[in-house]
Formats: sequence, C-alpha cells, structure tokens
Amino acid sequence: MVDLPDHERGLLRSLLGQLRELLLSGEGGLQRLFPPAYADDPEREAEYRAMVHDELLERHLASLDTVEETLEATSVDEAQLLTWMGAINDLRLVLGTRLDVSEDMVRVEPDHPDAGAFAVYDYLTWLLDQIVDALSG
Repeated sequence: MVDLPDHERGLLRSLLGQLRELLLSGEGGLQRLFPPAYADDPEREAEYRAMVHDELLERHLASLDTVEETLEATSVDEAQLLTWMGAINDLRLVLGTRLDVSEDMVRVEPDHPDAGAFAVYDYLTWLLDQIVDALSG
C-alpha cells in the first residue's frame, strides 16, 4: 500500500520532473547515474559511453515514467515498487552529488543555506528505507 500524504506526493512529482529535465538536458550532476567504466582511458570511455549512454538514459526516464504514473495509486505491485526504489535512489544520488554528501557528514544546522535540500535528501533516504523494508517483508 502506498500511504503518502498529498504534500509528499507533490514533492516527489516536482523532484521527478526536475530530474527528467536534468537528464534530458545532460547538464552536470549526473555522474553518479552515468558512472565511468574506463576513467583512466578516455578513448575506451568514449566508446563505452557511445554504446550504453542512450540505453541508460532510457532506463532512467522509464523509471521516472513509472513512478509518475503510479504516484497517485493506493497500491503498487512488486515490479513497480522496485522501479520506485531505483527512481528514488537516482534522486538521492543526484541530490547527494549536488550537496557533496559524504559518509562522515554531520547534520546541517536549520539556518544553513542548504538545510531544505538536506531535509529533502533525508526524506528520500527515509523513503528508500521504507521501500526496502516493504520489499523484504
């Protein structure tokens, strides 16, 4: 069962739209979604990107489509929930990259300029944990 309040669904809808725009624009901040395979070999890396980039992009966009299509649903099946997990993780990775999140970070103060973005990151982390619990239970 999907039991998200309207404001959380609205937040997710907004974040999904922003990620879609970022994916389609190809702007920075996407390195975690398109990691290099040959970081030390630019020629092989270019070949790799030419082979897999479009497929990875389509997969990310399809995940966003599924979440957007099921965002108002009261329940989702296991395949849809797995897709949610991937899309929420993509959102976390991009936001975490932009915030330069690391394992040794401490909580930011409420008056920090990025406090709102860190709160969204924490929410996505919590939501991802809820999805993992639902899939394992």
